[in-house]
Amino acid sequence: MMDPTTDNAGPAGNPGAARASLESLRAEIAKAVVGQDPAVTGLVVALLCRGHVLLEGVPGVAKTLLVRALASALELDTKRIQFTPDLMPSDVTGSLVYDTRSAEFRFQPGPVFTNLLLADEINRTPPKTQSSLLEAMEERQVTVDGTPRPLPDPFLVAATQNPVEYEGTYPLPEAQLDRFLLKLTIPLPSRQDEIDVLTRHAEGFNPRDLHAAGLRPVANAADLEAARAAVAKTTISPEITAYVVDICRATRESPSLALGVSPRGATALLATSRAWAWLTGRDYVIPDDVKALALPTLRHRVQLRPEAEMEGVTADSVINAILAHVPVPR
Repeated sequence: MMDPTTDNAGPAGNPGAARASLESLRAEIAKAVVGQDPAVTGLVVALLCRGHVLLEGVPGVAKTLLVRALASALELDTKRIQFTPDLMPSDVTGSLVYDTRSAEFRFQPGPVFTNLLLADEINRTPPKTQSSLLEAMEERQVTVDGTPRPLPDPFLVAATQNPVEYEGTYPLPEAQLDRFLLKLTIPLPSRQDEIDVLTRHAEGFNPRDLHAAGLRPVANAADLEAARAAVAKTTISPEITAYVVDICRATRESPSLALGVSPRGATALLATSRAWAWLTGRDYVIPDDVKALALPTLRHRVQLRPEAEMEGVTADSVINAILAHVPVPR
């Protein structure tokens, strides 16, 4: 890996120091969360790209703890919303309340005014409330009573959904799924990882007290801004751009898919590949970067045909087959 001290300092700070700080996130978060390195990396990539993340996993695999640990290690503010069928849009964005002392209405900010927003079980709330998050995700502002109010920077929505329980849920429409930069699957832990989790709890680990677990800030918003500036300078050759386009166009021609990746998805894959290249110590993108981020960036942007789904085909298997057949630039 490239020596981070060889980078030149940018206007927002030292990119080399920022990379070193972000690399140390895994070790720091591992003090609270066992065996979820790919998810940690995905969340960091999303922060670098100013994107949002959909976390999918069964209950009890530390999705909430992961976001809280990331916020603590990055010294960022975090809030959590439990999405329920009776949740109103104003419960997310905030509302105007009457102040009896001043005899005026004042804006009471909702939980969306934070750096890392955990939208827990987002598919349990009706589309009207889901859409209240859409402006915040896309425009990074909320509009209440005709007045736009900017959200803090950085701002990331980490939305969770349960892949096995569909009763009483409102599946996210394709247009809203496309707003998420990445879809990360949180697997059940391996046997050894689960033993480690139980051992920690037996020794007194309290997931509600991250400070007692030894979790400390190892990076901050300034490091993130310096990293973003460095990522923006990462070189992308015309061949890599064409490779990304060929992969996305292949999804539109796949007989197993009813819906392929849109140009927005191609732009997202280019951005995440660029961030991954920088995180691994390079200032240019190679085909392996594109392959590494193809699944989390594209899996939620495609729609399987019913007959393919009945045959056991998955979005991941289709994308993997496309990666195996699309010619790789030399």
